[in-house]
Parts: sequence; structure tokens; C-alpha cells
Amino acid sequence: MPQAAENLPRLPAKTFAILFCVSMATALGNTGMQSVLPAIGRSIGFPDYLVAAIFSLSALLWALSSPIWARLSDLRGRKPLIMVGLAGFMVSMVCCGTVVGAGVRHLAPMLAIFIMFLLSRALFGLFGAASNPATQAYVADRTNRNERTEAMASLAGAFGLGTVVGPAIAPIFVLPVVGLAGPMFAFAAIAAAMLAIVARYLPESRSASVAAPEADIDDAAGAKPRSLFRDRRLTPFLVYGFLVAACQTAQGQTLGFLIIDKLHMPPLRAQGFTAVAMMAGAVAGLLAQWGLIRMFRMAPRHLLRWGAGIAAVANVIVAFAPTYSAVVMGYALSSLGYGFCRPGFTAGASLAVGHGEQARAAGAIAAVNGLNVVVAPLFVLFYGASHPAPFLVNAAILAGLLVLALRNGVLARAGDAPTTEDETALSSLERNQEGVSV
Repeated sequence: MPQAAENLPRLPAKTFAILFCVSMATALGNTGMQSVLPAIGRSIGFPDYLVAAIFSLSALLWALSSPIWARLSDLRGRKPLIMVGLAGFMVSMVCCGTVVGAGVRHLAPMLAIFIMFLLSRALFGLFGAASNPATQAYVADRTNRNERTEAMASLAGAFGLGTVVGPAIAPIFVLPVVGLAGPMFAFAAIAAAMLAIVARYLPESRSASVAAPEADIDDAAGAKPRSLFRDRRLTPFLVYGFLVAACQTAQGQTLGFLIIDKLHMPPLRAQGFTAVAMMAGAVAGLLAQWGLIRMFRMAPRHLLRWGAGIAAVANVIVAFAPTYSAVVMGYALSSLGYGFCRPGFTAGASLAVGHGEQARAAGAIAAVNGLNVVVAPLFVLFYGASHPAPFLVNAAILAGLLVLALRNGVLARAGDAPTTEDETALSSLERNQEGVSV
């Protein structure tokens, strides 16, 4: 291990707590909004597939902008980009709440409401994307290889906790005056509070001690950085991550419709049952990320295998679930699987590249995490044709990922230290760096 990597500054608990809360605030807002979206769509009169499409433009912009924001975090620092992301999330939620309030009162034609909702959500994809790669890179800056999988799992746990809290508190803010727009205004207020905390208490991470050695070498030589999307060290993780995230998003976006149809209830009344199911899934994800990963000291390669296998079986359970309870059980089990998958490909990708490429790798992972939402309307169309269809498609994809995780050399060794037999660009850079003074 290079000297620079061994002497990384430690990540203080207070600093990690702030980063954790940043991720949780974004997650609770997004999942809280997702939990009320089926009720919003059917109250306004949107077709189900248009409800899912509201996230599509935002997801595309997220995928396109994430690598740019990641590069800017190398140039401008992590903290400013985290603040940009929180501000974008806050403004997007205010705009979405305003549009939803107008839509449920039928103050404008449905097409106009849809377009305004689409554009309001797109603000999050464009500007909110700044915080995710910056937060991940901040953690990578301050952790060594041995610590990083658990640190990334803990950070992923923020997403899990947000998915518990978001659906739980969203119905509380469905108040008589603001109605279904209330949760979005509440989430905007939470983002504003986190923005103030980051501005006041989060220290900037960039310093000479954590500067990227290999990036400095490339810059000094005038070389253009490699595209990480075509980097054989990362490509398997990006493919795996995109498909897992697509399966998780598709399942989450069809869950509300499945529960409404399973219980034969009006959308507003079924909202509480949807929230319970989403919270059960979030608790299962937290069990994976905060409990089982630490307890069994699972390496990324183990997470990639167990996660895909468990989630595949669970999607079959949801597809043929005869009752609401069976749906909740299947959804919770699938969330346990995704709770293994996400830190598996995130930490695996981080460990596969050099220290100077952490922000760019985080941007690539953030991009595939966002881009998957574009395909969600297709799964909702599958649901309209046959209720079990999207979950069976998920199961087939996840079974294929299990085979990939077992047979692909990069994924099969994910988390292992580089060896002389594994002649990747990372090992070459780190061996060259041993004689460089940073």
C-alpha cells in the first residue's frame, strides 16, 4: 500500500454524522415523495406510466451532470458541491409542492401540470446531483482500503434510514391546507436546515495531505484523464450498479400501484399501507448495511453475490404474492438484497481505482444510479399489462447479475488488494507512486 494511502487523515465522527445526515435528508425527501406520488397521480388524473415518467428527465440530467459535478469537486472542493446539491434539492421540492398544490385543485390543464412537475423535478437532477459524488469522495478521501467498505455501507445506511423516515413522516404533512403538496414543502425545509449545518460545521476536505498523487502526475504530463466509463477496472461495477438500481427503482415505483390494486382502496387511504411496506423494506436494508455487513465482515464480492441472489428470489415472491402481507414480506426481503448490492458495487468501484480518481469514480457511480430511473416507466407499462410482469423481469435480471458476479474476474475479486497477477491500471499507478513525494 502506498505511503500516501496509509497516512490518510481520519474521518471524525462529527464530520461523518453531517455527511450521513446530508445523504439521509435527500433520501427521505425522494422516497417520501415517491410514497405519495401514486396518490398524487391518481388524484390529478395522470396515467400511471406518466407518474413514473416524472422522474425520467431528472434522472437523465442526474446521469449527465454527476460526472461534471464530481470533477468540479476535485477543483473546487467537496463542501461547496455538497451545498449546491442541497440547494438544488430544496428549490426543486418547493417547485414540486407548488405544482402539486395547483394540480390537485385543477387550477391548470393536466398537460400543463405534468410539464411543470417534470421541469420542477428536473431541477433536482441538474443541481441536486452535485452532493452525491462529493459526499462519497469526501468519505473516500478520509478512509483507507480496510475501512472503506464499512464506511460506504454506513453511508449507504443513510439512504436506508431515509427510506424509513421519509414514507413514515410524509403522511403527517398531508395537511388540510396544503394537502398532498405538504410533504414536499416539509422536505424542502429539512434541506434548508441541512444546508445551514453544512455551511457552518462541515470542514473542507481538500488539503495537500489528501491531494491526488496520480492526478497530479497526469496533470503535470499534460495527459487527458481517462474516461472511467470505458475503464475496465470500473465497467463491471457500472453495469452491475445500473441494472441493480433499475430493478430497485422499478420495484419501488410499482409498489404503490400494486398495493392500491391489491387492497382495492382509494389512493389516499392506501397511502398509509404503502408507507408501511416501504418502511419494512428500509428496515431490512438497514439490517444489511448496519448489521450483517459488519457482523460477517463481508467484502464487496460477497455483497454482490448475496445481494443479487436474495433480491431475485424476493421479486418472485412479490410477483405471486396473494395478500398484502406477502407483498410486504417480499419487498422487505428484496430490500435486504439491495442493501447488500449497493455498498457492494459502490465500495468495490472505489477500491478498484487510485486515490486521485475517487471523485470521478463516485461521479460515474452516481450517474448510473440516476440513469436507471429513465427505464422505470417501461416497468410500469409492464405492470399495466400484467401485474407480475415487472417483478419477474427483475428476477431474471438479478439472476443474471448473480452469474456475472460469480464469473466476472473483476467482480469475483472485488475488494481484494491488487496483486502482481492482476495487472490493472490501479496497481501500476500505486507501484509507481511509492517513490513520489506528495
